Amino acid sequence: MFDFIPNYVYLLIFGFLLLIKGGDWFVDAATGIAKRFHLPELLIGATVVSIGTTLPEVMTSAIGAASGSGAMAYGNAIGSIICNTSLIAAITISIKPSKADRKSLIFPVCFFFGAMAFYALNAYVFGTFNLWMGIVLLLGFVVYMIINVINMKNNPDEAEEEKSEELNCELPEGKKESNIGLIKDIVMLIASALVIAVGADLLVDNAIIIAEMLNVPQTIISLTIVALGTSLPELVTAITSLMKGHGALSLGNIIGANIFNLVLVSGAAITINPFDVPADATFMGMNASFIFDIPLVFIVMGIMTIPTIIKGKLARWQGISLLCLYFAYCALQFVVLPNFA
Repeated sequence: MFDFIPNYVYLLIFGFLLLIKGGDWFVDAATGIAKRFHLPELLIGATVVSIGTTLPEVMTSAIGAASGSGAMAYGNAIGSIICNTSLIAAITISIKPSKADRKSLIFPVCFFFGAMAFYALNAYVFGTFNLWMGIVLLLGFVVYMIINVINMKNNPDEAEEEKSEELNCELPEGKKESNIGLIKDIVMLIASALVIAVGADLLVDNAIIIAEMLNVPQTIISLTIVALGTSLPELVTAITSLMKGHGALSLGNIIGANIFNLVLVSGAAITINPFDVPADATFMGMNASFIFDIPLVFIVMGIMTIPTIIKGKLARWQGISLLCLYFAYCALQFVVLPNFA
């Protein structure tokens, strides 16, 4: 009956369904762990959840770097940050702005801008990403995780802690039940991360097939289609978190995923196979990435985080502004830049 529909369309849809279900399981498991350890959702989102949702970027970039496709690894990392912030976070902010814990936001935001400044400095000054830079970025990932673990221990979620204390007073066997529940949450977290990774892989591979059929260049594919595809776990997690009333988890996930795209995804790809900054797309004789991509990363993250830290809450105007920037960026990639090639 549907013989006229190519197989890659079915695989595309199947990958999308895996992402949706995996995201649902992932959010439930992550929030369960946060409650059991009395940890703030924003910090859980910036660490545990972000690692899981960044798995597709890590695999895509590592495979791309190993095969000598530096443009794919570079475009995936930068494009994912832009997509995470100006599309995924923007959608959730536009639909339902939420409050934000300024204290929990300051460190990850400062870390991101510091890492991005280091990344941009190497790109603009040297025009290449060599082995030592990859190692420094990976060490940055280790430092970020250690500091976050320390912060989580020093900043427990007081509300959840009080609930847990009440529960333990009522249930003598609460500790045993809690341990069993924790194991279930960890297993679900790992299993759902794998489901998300498989779903993203199916979706990206088949989206690329469709794009190539339409003769879209690889640089544009990596900055937009691949970046969007590998960022779908963040989108699914963000929407699921929003629907379940965990706005802080969603915000922490986006910020953490952006950090991991810089220090883990890029660090791994560069260490595996150092590469030059791709210069496939040019604008008025200059590398288009230096003019548009890297500056846009600073702009969109600034719009999302700086007003939020100042006021302690997100505003709908931030989401709308970010969405406008994302659609303008896509128009630039697909309409404007090809005419300057």
